[in-house]
Amino acid sequence: MRLRYAGVCRVCDAELPAKTEAVYERATKSVRCVAHDQPADEAATPEVETQHASAEARSAVAPAAERAEPELVDSGVAGASARREFERRKAKREESVRTRHPKLGGLILAVTDDPQSTRAWDTGAIGEEKLGKGLDAQAGDTVRLLHDRRIPRTRANIDHIAVTAHGVVVIDAKRYKGRPSLRVEGGILRPRVERLMVGSRDCSKLVDGVLKQVALVRDIVGEDVRVRGALCFLDADWPLLGGDFTAREVRVLWPKKMYKHLQQPGPLDAAAVDALHRRLAAALPPS
Repeated sequence: MRLRYAGVCRVCDAELPAKTEAVYERATKSVRCVAHDQPADEAATPEVETQHASAEARSAVAPAAERAEPELVDSGVAGASARREFERRKAKREESVRTRHPKLGGLILAVTDDPQSTRAWDTGAIGEEKLGKGLDAQAGDTVRLLHDRRIPRTRANIDHIAVTAHGVVVIDAKRYKGRPSLRVEGGILRPRVERLMVGSRDCSKLVDGVLKQVALVRDIVGEDVRVRGALCFLDADWPLLGGDFTAREVRVLWPKKMYKHLQQPGPLDAAAVDALHRRLAAALPPS
């Protein structure tokens, strides 16, 4: 038959342009060259020989190209583990209320809120999801992201990791009310102590947590790569001018400031960023 559309011979992978005479196989819904209907000892035309030679060359090259195709990296889903924990706690409470109050359980659930310990997981998940979306918008050849990475042999996780031209940034997302500030005590007669305050709350433990994550990531990528930590407050009361600061080598800032920080130039090219991204993804699987 004369082909209405271009095809590929199932026998030799030769390209068959539209309107070419070919054999159509209804059983397999495939086509093959007319030459494959000829006796084995019949000489093929030069045109067919050229097609077959090209097909053989493509067949030899194809496996190598397939092997060279880089594997996709699972970048993770921002806030996934916090979202699962919230849903688990919420479902557990609902089951408990309905079991204790078979008739009024639905009404009780409708007029009462989840406890603060449960709502905190929802709040955290929303923050990670929102920041993750903004971070993904910055992605490019020299900015690669990983979200919600599980720390091996623990129940802890890292909210976000950004691999950039100037190094790796470990990012912890928080939705705290109040104005972040740095309180410094001592320095001359006493040891210098830096405290992270959010409003009137001492949140210095947040800095401790990020520093532990930074140390873990540094062990993975090596001392030659710059690794820094960041605390990104989404709903804080930031001033109109300035406001960001560093507490014990951890940047404290808001999302838009974070995005600008990721785009800063540095010594790492796209290939180096990709290699670091893959190494971290393999060492720290998604939660």
